Amino acid sequence: MLVLARKKGEAIVIGDHIEIIVLDTEGDTVRLGISAPKNVQIHRQEIYKAIKQANQEASKSTIHVRNLANLLKPDEA
Repeated sequence: MLVLARKKGEAIVIGDHIEIIVLDTEGDTVRLGISAPKNVQIHRQEIYKAIKQANQEASKSTIHVRNLANLLKPDEA
């Protein structure tokens, strides 16, 4: 793990396209600004873990082929 010290207004750069700027510090809280391409997903760690867990649970679910076919049929009125 790389550990860096930064002051308000200072930044770090990851690769050619991601910049993380220290916007403010107050007590134990640090506000960061992140500039990255739109195709780069950025999440707080707890949200990332929740998404990952939901995806794992969804990948374990099964559906019978007939039920899938019924889902794909247009509604009959």
